[in-house]
Amino acid sequence: MAIPVIDFSKLNGEEREKTLSEIARACEEWGFFQLVNHGIPLELLNKVKKLSSDCYKTEREEAFKTSNPVKLLNDLVQKNSGEKLENVDWEDVFTLLDHNQNEWPSNTSGLKETMGEYREEVRKLASKMMEVMDENLGLPKGYIKKAFNEGIEDGEETAFFGTKVSHYPPCPHPELVNGLRAHTDAGGVVLLFQDDEYDGLQVLKDGEWIDVQPLPNAIVINTGDQIEVLSNGRYKSAWHRVLAREEGNRRSIASFYNPSYKAAIGPAAVAEEEGSEKKYPKFVFGDYMDVYANQKFMPKEPRFLAVKSL
Repeated sequence: MAIPVIDFSKLNGEEREKTLSEIARACEEWGFFQLVNHGIPLELLNKVKKLSSDCYKTEREEAFKTSNPVKLLNDLVQKNSGEKLENVDWEDVFTLLDHNQNEWPSNTSGLKETMGEYREEVRKLASKMMEVMDENLGLPKGYIKKAFNEGIEDGEETAFFGTKVSHYPPCPHPELVNGLRAHTDAGGVVLLFQDDEYDGLQVLKDGEWIDVQPLPNAIVINTGDQIEVLSNGRYKSAWHRVLAREEGNRRSIASFYNPSYKAAIGPAAVAEEEGSEKKYPKFVFGDYMDVYANQKFMPKEPRFLAVKSL
């Protein structure tokens, strides 16, 4: 069993209806799928790969060798207790936001310009994907994007858009630590540019962990908790994790198009029209994030009950 692979360019041709149906099915049955022919230039993707790897080598690698996960794993191995590190991830991360560009890594020539260009392309793809979800859910065009951009003024988006650049370095004892613990994503639409060569990302499907197979230059889409709420459970946010590996430094670049912290999120009106009752409360996304911060790696359903409803 493999996660769906969808040719996004076919939305613009005779196979539009078939492609819409494939995306709907992937959202309903998986919460994870891969897009090929998504419109992001290959030359740009190759630059992103190279510069991200260069940045890790020159600006991140030495620090990771003395990081908390490395220290904790070394201590555990010395104890030889047979336990596993449950509350730490074997991951190096930096985050790119529009308003923190002065904090972006600065010693890798061309990284800022390239990642800025890449983020713009991914933001456009996120908008297209949300419009497809609108159409498939029977919502007005632009519904999801508008819901995420509470208080939008003069066309200026208020939605949160961040890019998390991760590396999962070789681990001497991958059986004792997670690359990234199992979780669902809190927000809206996640667009992942993952490693071409090294696997490790898995999604939970019908009780079984399935590899998200490396596919050169594809963009992996996964739906977050807020899409589950807006669709009244028709689309589910999927549990996923990353396994630590003994060999290879796995690269992962995830961009998140999330609601603004002030946005009020609840099931879309179309859900009621279909005769089904609302399965989720309406809440302010910032309040949900306060709950998520403490419950990210815990069961999902109690989060919706714990958040203050409107």
